[in-house]
This record gives sequence, C-alpha cells and structure tokens, in this order.
Amino acid sequence: MNNLKSILQEKEVQYEIIHHEKQIRTAQEGADYFGIEIGQTAPTLILKSEKGYFAMIVSGNRGRVNLEEVTGLLACNQLKMATPKEVQQITGYTVGSVPLVLSLPCIVDRGLFHYPFVYGGTGEPASTLKIAPNDLKKLNQIVAFWD
Repeated sequence: MNNLKSILQEKEVQYEIIHHEKQIRTAQEGADYFGIEIGQTAPTLILKSEKGYFAMIVSGNRGRVNLEEVTGLLACNQLKMATPKEVQQITGYTVGSVPLVLSLPCIVDRGLFHYPFVYGGTGEPASTLKIAPNDLKKLNQIVAFWD
C-alpha cells in the first residue's frame, strides 16, 4: 500500500484510506458498511483480450458486466474476465483487493461520476480507498469510458 500512497501524494489528489476489520467482498457489503449508495462502490476488474490485460473500474450498481459492450469499446475480438491466478500474476493482488490505481490500460464506468466520492480497493483486503471519481483520470491510463 505504500506504493499506492506514494502515487496518490505525488499526483496531489485528496483521498482517505479507511481500515476495517474484515474484507468487504461485495458491492452490497461495501454500501452497507460505509452507509453509501451501492453505485459508489467501485470494484476493479481485470479483463483479458488478445491485446493484453485491462483494468476496468465499474460502479457497484451495474451488477454483471456485459463484456460484449466492452469488447466493442476496445476494438477487441474477444474479452473475458482474467482468472484469479492471472489477476495475481498481472497485478500482484488477489481478486477482491485489486486497487483503483494500476499501471494497466483502464476502462472507467461513467456511472461513477455521478458521485462526489467512490470507494474501491487499495491492494489490502482490510482497507478501502475513498476518492473523487475525477481523480481516477489523473491516476490511471484511461483508454475508454463505459456508459
């Protein structure tokens, strides 16, 4: 997490890292725990295509992600969720703890921009990053926005 803090400080964004006793595993758990709308939860998914790996930050109120829509955004032939093993190898983090800031090309859900703050991973299971969604643009290599 020190690397994440360094990046956040270097880019001069406002943030809060919130520590909690147990891992938050679902968007609903996060919304309940923080007393926020489910749409403010922002899990980071790792996707795999013939062009390589991508991070996708989605709004928790999406439910399932339609990968066909995202395939079109990225002009890929095929897109699928990375396996837990691939997520660990590519990011260094386990599924459910992937941080909101990664060096992978990134797709961001426009639904997150309806909120003043979003809540997502830090790389550690028992902490959450609270950040303004506009700062995700400063921190990630965004290649597409998903409507």
